[in-house]
Amino acid sequence: MPKMPDLQKSHDTRNIAIDKVGVKDIRYPIVVQDKHREKQHTVARVNMYVDLPEQFKGTHMSRFIEVLNLYHGEISVDNMETILAEMKQRLEATRAHLELDFPYFIEKSAPVSGARSLLEYQCRMIGTLEERFDFILEASIPVTSLCPCSKEISERGAHNQRSNVKVQIRYSEHIWLEDLIAWVEDCASSQVYSLLKREDEKAVTEQAYDNPMFVEDMVRAVTEKLRGVPEIEWFKVQCENFESIHNHSAYAMVELRNPR
Repeated sequence: MPKMPDLQKSHDTRNIAIDKVGVKDIRYPIVVQDKHREKQHTVARVNMYVDLPEQFKGTHMSRFIEVLNLYHGEISVDNMETILAEMKQRLEATRAHLELDFPYFIEKSAPVSGARSLLEYQCRMIGTLEERFDFILEASIPVTSLCPCSKEISERGAHNQRSNVKVQIRYSEHIWLEDLIAWVEDCASSQVYSLLKREDEKAVTEQAYDNPMFVEDMVRAVTEKLRGVPEIEWFKVQCENFESIHNHSAYAMVELRNPR
């Protein structure tokens, strides 16, 4: 059989290097460390990229999938650096980037009845390998916020809404997703739950009313919490309140490097 031409290896004359090229939005099984059950199997949306020097016309897209299949059933934070090194070697790149977006489930107990149910948190692991390995852990945490202004000026009740707090961290020692999520939930007007009985609904409604918070209050509270964790070297906190009486969201963000 005659040798087939390798067009990706052919020379490009435009002198433009590409920062990221690869494959995006692959659904693939991964393993996540679970604080209480050792491991949790989930399905991630995977993005894989490398840099492309200016002299090459293209990259070999099939090699990304080959690397992924090498680690079938074993993809986790523990071997992310190894996977990135394999990407660099196979694709002859100087920089490799891997993103894993996945749902993570935690069992929660309702505050009064104790009814147990699973709540989903959307999480992400972001790894980059050039000269050194860089890793970011991200979690999006749904919470409840109640408006202090509404409570102050209203004779009956106050408006509240679902909010989402997105936290990204770099750390020197392992941080459990369960702990990161709990730290954020403690900073909200109230947590959210999948299952609430009437006595639970009463409790979380009253808790939120007794703990009103602006979007600014939320990011400051989370910042104070994360600044107290010595293992965290950098973090970014974003909060979005999906306003219940406005046709827009309220937003705030804090980013800190070397937070202490």
